[in-house]
Amino acid sequence: MAASVGDRGDRPVVTAGGRSLTAPELLHRARAAAHRFRQHQVVLYLGANHLAYPVALFGAALAGVPFVPVNYRLGAHQLTALLARHPGALVLRPGDLDALVGDLENLEDLEDLDNLDVHREEPDTDVLDAPQDQDSVAVLLYTSGTTAEPKAAVLRHRHLLAYVLNTQEFASAEADDAALVAVPPYHVAGLMNLLTNLYSGRRVVYLEAFGAGEWLEAVRRERITHALVVPTMLSRIVAEVRGDDAGAPALRSLAYGGARTPRRVVERALRIFPQTGFVNAYGLTETASSIAVLGPDDHWQASVSDDPATRDRLGSVGRALPGVEIQIRTEDGRPVGEGETGLVFVRGEQISGEYGGRSALDGDGWFATRDRGRLDADGYLFIEGRADDTIIRGGENVAPAEIEDVLLAHPGIVEAAVVGLPDPEWGQRIVAILVGEGDPAEIRQWVKDRLRSSKTPDAIVFRAELPKTETGKLLRRILLAELETTHA
Repeated sequence: MAASVGDRGDRPVVTAGGRSLTAPELLHRARAAAHRFRQHQVVLYLGANHLAYPVALFGAALAGVPFVPVNYRLGAHQLTALLARHPGALVLRPGDLDALVGDLENLEDLEDLDNLDVHREEPDTDVLDAPQDQDSVAVLLYTSGTTAEPKAAVLRHRHLLAYVLNTQEFASAEADDAALVAVPPYHVAGLMNLLTNLYSGRRVVYLEAFGAGEWLEAVRRERITHALVVPTMLSRIVAEVRGDDAGAPALRSLAYGGARTPRRVVERALRIFPQTGFVNAYGLTETASSIAVLGPDDHWQASVSDDPATRDRLGSVGRALPGVEIQIRTEDGRPVGEGETGLVFVRGEQISGEYGGRSALDGDGWFATRDRGRLDADGYLFIEGRADDTIIRGGENVAPAEIEDVLLAHPGIVEAAVVGLPDPEWGQRIVAILVGEGDPAEIRQWVKDRLRSSKTPDAIVFRAELPKTETGKLLRRILLAELETTHA
């Protein structure tokens, strides 16, 4: 931990809600928190972005107990079920959630943790600063549950360390560098953004709740140099900006990822942030964050090149990070050739692939992402959607993402989701659920003109919005359940 925050004296290392902590203040509070946490087997964090988050994360690490950030927006039934999985846990929460968490014994208010009396709570520093067992559990993160119920992914200290060391240079940031974190703390990107930015030497600035206007204001006010957003956030940011300049000259790097990002949103973002380097990051909870990135040079070349293959790379997620291998396989496990679509497998030191003590790695250490994709001749990875989403129509496998990309190119369509519903003749029929406007017959013809008839939606449904996670991933299981009820 001490290496992560570095020796930066009185310079703030984390800011939230108008307040900041220096490195010594964060260390002292984390040690005091660890002194309390050692009495418990697990620490649950049930709150938004807050100064208490890094205190709790590092405090749990020093105490040697797993840290579990929980989605604070869950309903009472879901939250009760999740808390029941961790009996006897210490639950850190804002006071206004008491009605939801019920009569649990071990509750502590985030504000109390934030305002620890570090002089009164004398920690046993010899024990708390002992070398951490790298194979012990650091964090349990619940997956987004887009196609099934969420599972608790296990990330051990060695997985987090491998990702940080393979992607960051210690204390490499400029003195005034600052990173804006607006993704929720229970998402792997929220966790790893804190660790990587502190290790690099950047001040971390938290935005408690995302709003496009508030995000832009924070970028300008705090002179933000680095930021990460999910596709939904990026779409709202580019819609907020009037003209072709967002007025954020300090912003040097803007990373986006977590779900598919419409190409026209990326192209618009490149125009309104002309001095910013863009990074598209692809990863999973089980892989301790990103495993492939499309870097700033790739974005620039794709935006100016006349070569179709180079321009198409703007639709890829880039190439594997150092220490990560990527392989594309058939359903029966055979590697496919260059450019062929199959199942994406990954391997590397940062890859966990573990759920509650059960490893999902194969005998050679490969993890099945359950994504479908392909690799081009230069190693660029193109993700074509979840394998579980594949529609089988008349014996033909149809990737929803391919149809969604065509639909999103239609001028009247803002968002698109394509699913398969049971059909007695074809096995499954293709249904497109759209946010936007247009004539269904004309939209079907739009797809037919660009894809063959077998990939043309059998039905078009318009909605005001699509069910998504906070990080912009489509909740297909919820959408399918709703459609099977209304379009049976």
